[in-house]
Amino acid sequence: MDFFAQQARVRGSSRRLVVLFALAVIAIVAAIDAVVWLAMGQHPVEGGPAPSNLPLLATTTVVVLAGIGLSSLFRIMSLAGGGRKVAESLGAVAVPPDTRDPVLRQLRNVIEEVAIAAGVPVPDIYLMPDEPGINAFAAGYSASDAAICVTRGCLEQLNRDELQGVIAHEFSHVLNGDMRLNIRLMGLLFGIMVLAIVGQRVIWFGGGRSSRRDGGGNQVWMIGLALVVVGYIGYFFARLIQAAVARSRESLADASAVQFTRQTDGIAGALKKIAVLSEGSSLQAPNKQEVAHMLFGEAGRFNALFATHPPLLERIRALQPGFREEELRRLASTMEAATAAPLATEAPTRATGAGVPPLPLVGASLAAGQPGFRRADAVRRSLPPALVAAVQQPESALAAVLALAISVQADIRRLQQRQVADAFGDDVFAAVDALANAVASLAPESRLPLAALAFPVLKQLSDGRQKTLLDTLGALVRADGRVDLNEYCLTRLLRLQLLEARHPRRAPLDGLKKLPARRDSVALVCAVVASHGNADEGAARRAWLLAMQSCFPNEAFTWRAPPAAWQAPFEQALDQLDELTPPAKELLIQGLVSAIRADDTITTAEAELLRVICASLHCPLPL
Repeated sequence: MDFFAQQARVRGSSRRLVVLFALAVIAIVAAIDAVVWLAMGQHPVEGGPAPSNLPLLATTTVVVLAGIGLSSLFRIMSLAGGGRKVAESLGAVAVPPDTRDPVLRQLRNVIEEVAIAAGVPVPDIYLMPDEPGINAFAAGYSASDAAICVTRGCLEQLNRDELQGVIAHEFSHVLNGDMRLNIRLMGLLFGIMVLAIVGQRVIWFGGGRSSRRDGGGNQVWMIGLALVVVGYIGYFFARLIQAAVARSRESLADASAVQFTRQTDGIAGALKKIAVLSEGSSLQAPNKQEVAHMLFGEAGRFNALFATHPPLLERIRALQPGFREEELRRLASTMEAATAAPLATEAPTRATGAGVPPLPLVGASLAAGQPGFRRADAVRRSLPPALVAAVQQPESALAAVLALAISVQADIRRLQQRQVADAFGDDVFAAVDALANAVASLAPESRLPLAALAFPVLKQLSDGRQKTLLDTLGALVRADGRVDLNEYCLTRLLRLQLLEARHPRRAPLDGLKKLPARRDSVALVCAVVASHGNADEGAARRAWLLAMQSCFPNEAFTWRAPPAAWQAPFEQALDQLDELTPPAKELLIQGLVSAIRADDTITTAEAELLRVICASLHCPLPL
């Protein structure tokens, strides 16, 4: 399966379908203008409209566009809380970071592994406890604002590999920018539907007895009826376009999930279970149609025109070309036999909130079976229990992150401790001091994953406390008069992700720049990576040339070592490179990987820099 060709094809088709949405709105405005002109305007005179019709039609156009726009904006603003808001609107409950439930703990572990492996922030995690179907969705404006929500059926019916495949599918929506598009589609559909609602009110109130006294009731009634008819017709076609957009994105998400996990059995197994189970992927939530385009599977039984996903058998065959339908009958027989047999182990009662029933444990492999996720799982398991417990609550997570910046040198450490006490008081100072030794003993490759695990609860801190955290963190890393690579990567990631989480709607969209337009920025970023990954300048130069030739084939380049104070120009270069198109970003990441692999060794410094670069470019970390 050619993932990048699939990605390019689906991105192009989605853009065309979004254009169709704009054309649908234009058609709605034109239809309502025509009705208003017939009801209230003057007839053409000498082959053209009377002058008095132009202000009338202009006013109608502005009013309709404003109605659709403001209604859509209202709906989008109502989802300003991002993924969390969408999940809670469906009755989902948050899965706490410190849950002791074994099934929910497994869910958190899988999501944390995928986040660490992909180099994205750990999202908020939600459970729909009253949904027996196998389904899930990702919502939010950006990766820093994301929430991933799964149904109870996912936890009851899927093994670990299958759950991992579903979660990887949802992460691909995060990384491909589908979440922002999904929220905007929800808003636009609401805006179009409001026309019909307004039309009903106009008929009821404006076309009533009081309006007919002066002879204007028929005109008002006609306009109200037109709003109802055009609103519902517009909603019908908008739903068709929404379904087409969703189907194209789902094909990309399936392909990306395989790219993440490096195997097809997990996500294909989940799709097969949806096919054989009576509940399938259906949802019982009353507003399921509003979020149907976000889900892993169909929310219910809809007409094929409104299907938001390709047919199940088509999705399975795309993943496993040799699949035969006989396998579904064998799977159904196996699952029936397993259901009839007594369960060997029962999970304890859930403690995630009211209404969460006990869930049976499902047999699953305890190892995250694929290489990228196995490494992420190994890093997560290597963290000391005291630190894992610390990053599960906001205040202790704040202390753990500050402890990551505490020096092992006694004189610098005393200065940093005073800075912490001045900024946060004695309680936080004591907590940082208690965690400092455990943090100092961490392997270098475990530092950023620890910060990633802390991120979901750090978002719960007030804006003022987050700002104080970032300011204090900056002061701590500058306490010795310099900022080393580990310190820079930590502060850059946290600042980037926390600021985006506070203002998720400001997260950047896909850029439009090509690589040649950002040649100097590419050269600087590649030089920084090559210099930190190689001990001597000659090796750094060779690695840099490999990267540049990968990005700009058949061109000549002159090596320039990065400046001693490289951090500020490096950040400026990253901000400029974030304006690249997705294919250009892909070429840049491939070039950086070439530089990193030049000496057949991947150092911690190179891995951390690549993680920061990918986060800054809003790209997944290469597995």
